[in-house]
Amino acid sequence: MTNTELINQFYISFANKDIVGMLACYHPQIAFEDPAFGKLQGKRAGDMWRMLLSNDKAGLKITFSDVQADEKSGSANWTADYTFGQSGRRVYNVISARFEFKDKLIYRHRDHFNLHRWAKQALCMSGFVLGWTSFFKQKLQKNANRNLDYFIQKEASKSK
Repeated sequence: MTNTELINQFYISFANKDIVGMLACYHPQIAFEDPAFGKLQGKRAGDMWRMLLSNDKAGLKITFSDVQADEKSGSANWTADYTFGQSGRRVYNVISARFEFKDKLIYRHRDHFNLHRWAKQALCMSGFVLGWTSFFKQKLQKNANRNLDYFIQKEASKSK
């Protein structure tokens, strides 16, 4: 499989809510980063995707385009259309992704999006006012990671 095909497979799996297919594209030592969660390593990055896909109420719809890759790196553009759980507001997020590869898998994955634009959609007036600040970004990452910790603990207790 080429790296272009690998990125396509990742997003096809994502659009189909196929977490097993998504994680099969990731290196065991994956490093993921985005404005909402910050930096996540290994299993924690996979658990973030697992958590996001587990929210059936969000009505998540994924589209992707402009997939490009060579032997070392790649990129894609994608959109996430969903209902943000805390506010119940609809969000249409436009994301630019960058990848690095190792052992024919995605080794580094960095998503970039306009956090202020996202905050305005997800949180309305408070997002409009605060969404551009470093304070907001730190608070968002703290809350996102707290939710991820809770999800991981809940999943671990299910398997006992």
